[in-house]
Amino acid sequence: MSTTPPEQPPEHGYHGLGRTPVSGAILPVPGNAEIAIWFIVEIVLAIVALASNRFDAHDWGVATTWLTAAYLISRGIAKASRVLEQ
Repeated sequence: MSTTPPEQPPEHGYHGLGRTPVSGAILPVPGNAEIAIWFIVEIVLAIVALASNRFDAHDWGVATTWLTAAYLISRGIAKASRVLEQ
């Protein structure tokens, strides 16, 4: 005769990407939406730089620099808001 294993109690809480319970902050999976939007904006800026006489490669570089700085600062603020005080 075979015996059936005992039923496992239901698990509560979030388990993250694996099977181990997570008690702290959950970091996002790489490939977040912000970087996709940043990339789309870069493509739009490149198209505008190619199509416009008043917006050249230099202006595209300056806009890219400011957008990248703003993106990095926003990610730092977002991560800082997830810091757990212990």
